[in-house]
Amino acid sequence: MNCSDIDIGPELSMLKEFTKNFPPELKGLAINNSDAIRAAHNSFARPEPFVLDETKAATKDDDVYHFISYLPVDGVLYELDGLKEGPISLGPVTGGPGDLDWLQAVQPVIQERIERYSRSEIRFNLMAIIKNRKEMYTAELKELQKRRERILQQISALQSERVADSTNIETLNKSLSEVNAGIEGATEKILMEEEKFKKWRTENIRRKHNYIPFLFNFLKILAEKKQLKPLIEKAKQNTSNQR
Repeated sequence: MNCSDIDIGPELSMLKEFTKNFPPELKGLAINNSDAIRAAHNSFARPEPFVLDETKAATKDDDVYHFISYLPVDGVLYELDGLKEGPISLGPVTGGPGDLDWLQAVQPVIQERIERYSRSEIRFNLMAIIKNRKEMYTAELKELQKRRERILQQISALQSERVADSTNIETLNKSLSEVNAGIEGATEKILMEEEKFKKWRTENIRRKHNYIPFLFNFLKILAEKKQLKPLIEKAKQNTSNQR
């Protein structure tokens, strides 16, 4: 929420303003109690058809799955681990805002963490938070369209002259072809991103859908038609043959 070039929306802006003078503990508590954040988080959760009443607190010997983040802030690389008391400084990094030199510094840190558990644990996910590619390609497209308009105006101005400079017009036409190719490429990238988001929305709907009632009724119908038991026996036979 501290990135000045990211529009965090009204909900997070209100939360940021409300907690700006809070100590870290109270900020964490405010985030934990945010209805908007909770709703967004739960919207991606899978439905649990069977919920146990008893809950067991994790111990030091249990596997605890959580996110560990790495990011540069004011020239220093930090590790943010939710199981630690606070940020851990990993040393200074070069480069200004938007510079990617810090990735060279964080790479051995991540590699060392993975290798530490590589013999007993393979369940790692490595993710990068990046800008919305559609927004990037849209901004690129708008800039190319502006360049095309400027080039067309220059060509029109040269052609209106009594003695047009053919060399300049040829150079401008070449630039125009390059810009048109760039516009075509950016447009195609935008369409690909839109298709990707459409696919993700469909996958998320399927992932969150509760299929238990459908499966229950499907098995019930098979049992009523005396087809369930033969299918179970056939599946057992196939399993035994594969051993």
